[in-house]
Amino acid sequence: MEKLRVLLPKGRICENVTQLFADAGFPLAMTDRTYRPVVSADWLDIKIMKPQNVGELLELGSHDAGFTGIDWVKESGADVEELLDLGFDKVRIVAAVPSIYDKEKLRQKKLVVATEYVNLAEEWLSKQGYSFRILRTYGATEVFPPDDADMIIDNTSTGRTLKDNGLRIVDTLLESSTRFAASKTAMADKGKRSRIEELIMLFQSVLDGRERVMLEMNLPKNNFEEIAASLPAMCSPTVSPLYGEKGYAVKIAVKKNEIPDLIPRLKKLGAADIVEYDLRKVVP
Repeated sequence: MEKLRVLLPKGRICENVTQLFADAGFPLAMTDRTYRPVVSADWLDIKIMKPQNVGELLELGSHDAGFTGIDWVKESGADVEELLDLGFDKVRIVAAVPSIYDKEKLRQKKLVVATEYVNLAEEWLSKQGYSFRILRTYGATEVFPPDDADMIIDNTSTGRTLKDNGLRIVDTLLESSTRFAASKTAMADKGKRSRIEELIMLFQSVLDGRERVMLEMNLPKNNFEEIAASLPAMCSPTVSPLYGEKGYAVKIAVKKNEIPDLIPRLKKLGAADIVEYDLRKVVP
């Protein structure tokens, strides 16, 4: 079978995607200078490219699937199939101006707008009714105002860098995170689609596993039914009788955010020997 050609994003989001592959069972061997990591699965061919290019390369069909921020898919207008929101590297695409600027006065002049998101910027500025000229940037967009630009349109996770550079956010154009996407050509190929769906299942199982932990505990016989009925679980608790009919051993997979309330409540109800441990994958 022809190999499945997958694009990984170069830069800051590569680390999270690489770890996802490793946790899914596909550790990647790479060095700082390589663009083609080695992977043990002989049906995978991995290449690293800038996330800005991933969507268009998928649309062209030169690769089958890849990872990039949805902001770059929207910016390029690439016609691809979005398969899975990984939730990594969440950012907002925002418009920001120097804090000293009056927002209304900006409408009285032709703005110079610095951005890497030329298409998203042009669409938003036009809808807002601004007179503008776009200045394409190649990183460090926040340093342009006020000398070289009146406004920037850029991505931010916390807004701290913008604030540190004397900028304030006036609007949010888009919220973005890392997505797993595929070319429509690959999804129309039965063999490749099957492989892609296998990856989706494995990636989702890793993501679900990161959100949950396993709890094991011993429950007394006298109020077992009351406690068991109140236990959160993916389907239902796994229950085994203890030696000597002294109670029951119970296992449940629960969300991590439920743990702070759940363990004290279980203890008050008579649960003993409570053990919590992490999960690697969860496949419903």
